[in-house]
Amino acid sequence: MHDTTGRRQRFTEAAREVRPDLALLCLLVAAEAHAGPGPGTKTPPEEAPPEEAPPEEVPPEEARIDAAQIELDRLAGLLPALGRQAGPRRWAEALAQLLGERCGFHGSPADYRRLESSLLDEVLLRRRGLPILLSVVWLEVARRAGAPVYGVALPGHFVVGFGDPYGEKVLVDPFDGGRPLSDEDAGLLVAGATGAPLSPSMFAPAEPLDIVLRVLNNIRAWAAARPERSDVQLWALELSLLLPRHPARLRYERAELLVERGDFVRGARELEEYAEVIAAVEPGTAKTVLGQARAARAMLN
Repeated sequence: MHDTTGRRQRFTEAAREVRPDLALLCLLVAAEAHAGPGPGTKTPPEEAPPEEAPPEEVPPEEARIDAAQIELDRLAGLLPALGRQAGPRRWAEALAQLLGERCGFHGSPADYRRLESSLLDEVLLRRRGLPILLSVVWLEVARRAGAPVYGVALPGHFVVGFGDPYGEKVLVDPFDGGRPLSDEDAGLLVAGATGAPLSPSMFAPAEPLDIVLRVLNNIRAWAAARPERSDVQLWALELSLLLPRHPARLRYERAELLVERGDFVRGARELEEYAEVIAAVEPGTAKTVLGQARAARAMLN
């Protein structure tokens, strides 16, 4: 599955599993980033295959996905066999010793300027990334080892929890090598990122699809600051729209981006469709969006 249609179909199917595979979804996001400008050339239909076809090669993106999954398995195998009796602090310490100290997974401000910091296979290779991608590494390695682990989507800074989210738990910051976080530390992270106070609801476990959407939001934000990478912003939007749950406004953002990229017909059509969806609840906004659609169509004259 190395063409765009195949990747998108696989991503859609993976997102609709009863238990979505977080690692696979993040690796399919990375596959989209690594993809070339279009599908490869196909054999002309009139050309007969050889009598003995050579072994089918594994597409590069499939090899990348397999290698990343194998690396996550390998890392999990390096953890001590703690068993279910181990408390959350013991699990947190074991992961910090392996991933933070021994393997050197961490982040720095410079990582926010790199697209690779949002791609799971690259993070596994470089051992550097954004807080949420480093947290995905921790989540997937810990889960494979049987740890009671979950993601915590603090505003502005993703972290990892061990134990019972509503009882005895330990929070750690993979971006800082697995530094343990008290509630006060978590509050400082939230205040530094958003200026808002910490609330108990922020400690709730993050669902895999919400994590993937947040990864895609980060990629969109990275690309939006670089107008020359509107191609990245577009595919990140399109993957977000394939998730079962996503903000409706993403459809409007995609339509606007299509117009900005010169695809006036598709952009106008999608603006009109969005206006129809919101007309009953936001008639004023719908009218404005229809005006944008007319302006986009006028670009063709």
